[in-house]
This record gives sequence, C-alpha cells and structure tokens, in this order.
Amino acid sequence: MPDKKPYRRRIKKCLQDTCSAKTLKKRVPVLEWLPKYKLSYIIQDFIAGITVGLTAIPQGIAYAVIAGLPPEHGLYASLTSGIVYVLFGSCYNVTVGPTAILAAMTAKYVTDYSADFAILAAFLAGAFMLLLGVLNLGFLVEFISMPVIKGFTNAAALQIAASQLKSYFGLQGPSGNYFAESMTYFFYNIKTARLWDPILATCTIIMLILLKKLGDGCNRTDGFIKKTRWFISLSRNAIVVIVGMVIAFIMKVVYDAEPLILIGDIGQGLPTFGWPPFSTVANNQTLNFIEMVKVLGLQSVAIPFVAILETVAIAKAFAVGGRIDATQELIAVGLCNIVGSFGQSMPITGSFARTALNHISGVKTPAGGITKVLLLIIALTYLTDTFYFIPKASLAGLIITALFSMIDFKIIGSFWKNSKKDFILFFATMNICLMMGLEYGILSGIMKEATLLLYKVARPSIEVEVLKSDKGDVTVINLAENIPYCAVEHVRRKVMKATDTTASNTTIVFNGVKLKKLDFTAGFNLMSLVKDLDTIYNVVLLNFSGEVKELCLNIDFSCQSKFVSASDVTDLTDIFPKSI
Repeated sequence: MPDKKPYRRRIKKCLQDTCSAKTLKKRVPVLEWLPKYKLSYIIQDFIAGITVGLTAIPQGIAYAVIAGLPPEHGLYASLTSGIVYVLFGSCYNVTVGPTAILAAMTAKYVTDYSADFAILAAFLAGAFMLLLGVLNLGFLVEFISMPVIKGFTNAAALQIAASQLKSYFGLQGPSGNYFAESMTYFFYNIKTARLWDPILATCTIIMLILLKKLGDGCNRTDGFIKKTRWFISLSRNAIVVIVGMVIAFIMKVVYDAEPLILIGDIGQGLPTFGWPPFSTVANNQTLNFIEMVKVLGLQSVAIPFVAILETVAIAKAFAVGGRIDATQELIAVGLCNIVGSFGQSMPITGSFARTALNHISGVKTPAGGITKVLLLIIALTYLTDTFYFIPKASLAGLIITALFSMIDFKIIGSFWKNSKKDFILFFATMNICLMMGLEYGILSGIMKEATLLLYKVARPSIEVEVLKSDKGDVTVINLAENIPYCAVEHVRRKVMKATDTTASNTTIVFNGVKLKKLDFTAGFNLMSLVKDLDTIYNVVLLNFSGEVKELCLNIDFSCQSKFVSASDVTDLTDIFPKSI
C-alpha cells in the first residue's frame, strides 16, 4: 500500500502555514502596521485624511449622480470601504471609493430599473474579486493589454463627459446610457438649455484650473504662505462646490429664486445596514436574484474586472518600489464591496485622484483613512441639509475637469508610430465602448486580443533553410520553442511546402535545439509526419531534448534511429545516408 504519511505531512504543513501568525498578518495587514505605529505619524495622517475627505465628499456625491443614485449612496460607498480598507489594505496610500468609470457602468441599470441593482452589483463584484484573490487568480487581468485598457478608459471619459452635458447646460429629458445615445439626447434637448447652469459649470472648470496652478511649486514642507497655497490647491474640489452652494443659497434665501438646478434632498444619517437586495421591484415587476443577475448580464463580470484593473494599477503606481501584494488587494477591495453592499454602497475600487492626493499629502499609514471616515460621518450626520444647495452644474464642471486626466492623447500617436495592430485594437475597443456601451467594448477588446494571442500560439515560427554540400543539399527545418496541439496542421503545411521541390533521397533535418515543449497531440502528429516523409527522404531528428525525445519514443519507438544529438555530428556528412 502507498505510504500516506507524506501526504499527511504536506496537509499538516499547509494548515500550519495557513494558520500561522505570519499569514494572519499578511492577510490582515492592520496587525502588522498598527503595533509599529509612531506618534509622529498622527499629524501627517490627520492632514492627509482631512484633505482626501474634502475631495471624497463632493466626488462621492458627483459619482452617485453619474450612477443615477441618490447622492448619499456615494458617501455610503466611501464610508464603508474606507473602514474595511484600513483593516485589510496592503498599500498604505491607496484610497478606495466610488469612481467615475464604475458609476458610468452602473448607471444604465439604475436608470432603467432601480437603485437595488447598483447595490447588488457591488456585492457580486466583491464576491468575484474575493474569489479571485483566495484562488490566486489575479494574474487573469494581465491578459488585458494596454490598447484595450486605453481604449476603454478614453471611451469611459468621453461617455461620462457626454452624460454630464445635461447637468452642464441644465437640459430636460434623459442623459443617455452610452456616448452615442447621450450625444443624441443632447442635440435633441439643446433647446431646453438654461442660462445660469452653463455659466456656473464653466466658471467651476476655470476655478479648478486656476486653483490647481495656485499650488504649483508648493508643498507641505514650505513656509506658511506656500503651505497655505498648497492646501487650498489640494482642497479645490471642495472649494468650488462650496462656492456653488453659497451662490445657490443666497439666490434661494435672499432673492427667493432658483436659477440653478440643485441636488435636492439628501438622506440624513448613517446608512441602514441589512442584506443586499436579492430581489427588487422594477417597472411594476418583482425580480428575484436570478432575474436580477440576468439583467446585469456582462456587468456581473465586467465591473469586477474593471475594479481589479484600477486597483492593481493604482497600487503599483504608488507602492514602495512598485511591488504590491496583488492577491491581498483583491481580497481587500473584494471585502470592501461585499461589506459595502450591506450598507447600501455602490461598486467601489481604488481611486487614482484621491490616492495621488493622499500620497502628496504625506500620509504615513492606512490610519489616514480613519480621518476621512470620521469626516464622512460628520457630513452624513450634520451637513446633509447643507448639501441640498449643491448645484448640479458645479458637479458637472468638477467631473468634466477630473476626466481631462483620464484621456490620453499621446498614446494614440505612440500606437500609430510603433504598432499598427495596437492602434487598430485601441480604436476598435474605444468605438464599441462609445457606440454600444463600456461592458461590450472591453469584452470585445479582450476577445480580439485573445484571438490574436491564440493565433500567435497556433502559428509558431518554422524557419526553413537549405545547406549546400558536395554530397547534396540538406533541408533544415528549425522548430519553434513550443508547438501546441493547435499548431500541428500549420507545422505540417510549412514542412510539406518546404519539401515540395526537394528531390527524393535528400536529407531533411528537424532541428529541435529550440524545442522545449511538445504536447502529446503535437508529438503524435510530428511522428506521423516523420514516418510519411521517411518513405521518400532521409529524415533526421537533431538536438531534441531528453523530455521531448522520450515523449516521441513513447508514441512511436520505431523512430529511435532517427534521433541524433549535436555531439554525434562532427561534420555535415554525418547526417547523410550511408549509401552516399
């Protein structure tokens, strides 16, 4: 009977490693950094938290509006995710919360059905990400190439900007679910444009640009004046929203007029915690969990993949030395979405703008997120009545300005100059995103890239050269490093074409010096090809590795005499038939 003790020892060791203190600290990073926390970090973490919080509040409200949700849902998302990431996040300066892209991907289902779909999308995205993290499958995102990512993000920026034209100009009617539809509605409803909304939105963009320039050349270590300019510049999102609120408040209270479209009532207090909506009522129909998932369709997979892309990219950009624990980030953001769905959160992921702000503000540990959470709690508890006066035009200007950094014009020229294939893939992905929707665009881009990748695998390079000799020509077929089963017909066609004009009794050498991988199907077909050619030509299998040779002999031992190693060949004549 086989000895079961080695397996028992392996299982025991695996359980010990899984339950060890080292693994626990790795999977719950707060246990690692909290005991090492220094009092000197408190001030910098506090300042960073306040700075990020002042940006998270207006952006959270703005992204909830993009998703078609009540504004408070954007604050709920930053609140719950902020708490969870402090405990499980592996990158101290990453800030998580709602983002423009995820909001845009959720909007269609909220508008057409109900807000419950956004919360369920957060739960499904979190469960999917957590599963990938537990199974160490985060590498799957590496199959999404830069042309696909850039095409998707550029299209997302244009789509979100187009959806904000309604609020920018104060238009009536719907805003549309994708770029083409949004632009159609914009031109159709342009006659309903108001006067003061576009003026305020334009002034908001100008103020944001000027306030950003105000902080140029300043940082937190400068003197009082420069430090003040630096802090004002970092808080510019909150400043422009406050200015818009003050204008709307004065017009409403002093002049009893509402020339601007306002956000309106925001739910007061902390979110009500409960189970995610596994059923809902939409369009006078009751939908169960399965039906809701069917409605979400591709979004059930597209949203978590986009969330993973954003999180990993941001963590890599800001991690010390560029090294991150991608598995832990998947687990952390997955838990953020799952826990958030119990607190009425929309889907969340890492935010590049707020993470950059956190980094610039000098955050030292994830504890900076605690200050942001406290600020959000204060806002939800005491300031929601004030938020009533936030003009939608101010948020539109803020969102459109934030999208400027998402659109990458330089990469288009780089693709055209260096790779026409990538250029075509970039534009194909972007156009489908704009015309049909973001989820269809990124899926089609991934499928196109996967098809090209499979085509390369199925068409390995087979180089044929003819060596001249006094005793006759030798046709050498240099095999590629890897010949999978899907490439066997390609190899056969290349070899048969190379030998079409070759005289009988000529020596044909299969050079396997590069060949490292050969599966059974490919090996079987190679041996079959060798036997077919051997009836006409003198076939030699040169420089095959021991593993590949063993596979071939297991398939057809009669070809043993055909194998020749480099050490056996001292001269070209060694591989000619004895009769020559």
